[in-house]
Amino acid sequence: MALSMTVSLLLCTVLKHEVQLPWWGLLFACGMAFIFTLPISIISATTNQTPGLNVITEYAMGLIMPGYPIANVCFKVYGYMSMSQAVSFLSDFKLGHYMKIPPKSMFLVQFVGTIVAGTVNIGVAWFLLGSIKEICSENLPPDSPWTCPGDRVFFDASVIWGLVGPRRIFGRLGNYGALNWFFLIGAAGPIIVYAIHRAFPGQRWIPLINLPVLLGATAMMPPATAVNYNSWFLIGTVFNFFVFRYRKKWWMRYNYVLSAALDAGVAFMAVLLYFSLTMENRSIDWWGTAGEHCPLASCPTAKGVDLGPDSVCPVF
Repeated sequence: MALSMTVSLLLCTVLKHEVQLPWWGLLFACGMAFIFTLPISIISATTNQTPGLNVITEYAMGLIMPGYPIANVCFKVYGYMSMSQAVSFLSDFKLGHYMKIPPKSMFLVQFVGTIVAGTVNIGVAWFLLGSIKEICSENLPPDSPWTCPGDRVFFDASVIWGLVGPRRIFGRLGNYGALNWFFLIGAAGPIIVYAIHRAFPGQRWIPLINLPVLLGATAMMPPATAVNYNSWFLIGTVFNFFVFRYRKKWWMRYNYVLSAALDAGVAFMAVLLYFSLTMENRSIDWWGTAGEHCPLASCPTAKGVDLGPDSVCPVF
């Protein structure tokens, strides 16, 4: 960690024009990651949901340094991904504790795995960027495996929060200033649930209301779509409600194995489709992967923008 901090500080000072993030911004990001790691770890351990700091870090740096998208991205990486990796490592330690794995052995595996995974990821990324034509391009069909939805969200976030800035979107000059009230609503939500529980102590379902789970369930959208959420809802309802209620022994023995099998099945299927279809330049029009069907989805929302007589977009 000391080596990483030293290299990061050198990058912020030597390559300050390229990185755009000052040294105090790096320390601020690391401080946010340190402060939020414990409460988010508690939420993750009790609910299996890990809220992210991506929007908070983007919002904070967008307010402090608007017009610097690279600085916003770097701040998010150090503030959000540091916390995310810390929670992931703690989760591994928790699993290792259950499986009686010594902490030193677990940490050694994590350290070596981080070095290997980071090197392999960079190498594979460079290989794909240089070998696949129009990768991450809008010209690709919606069902192409190289549309890079996560990277598009990352880039769009840097433009919205870093280049444009939250003041021009959620401030007095923007159209979405009313959304700032949801910060207050989110902070007051747990207090309201606690007050209702104190007022009606006989209702057992009230303590089961977990707002981080309810509100954080939409954190994957975008890039997740309605198809993803419908499949998650269907599988979760069948196995965590009906099977849990009527076949509890089966649920206790096989439910976690089923979850791992579903995740592994998706990965194996992706490899199989690549070798059987993509390498042969064959494509399948999968249901649910079509693009946006609403012609107004890509229309601008700013006032007075006219795209011409051939456009279907209205002028506000």
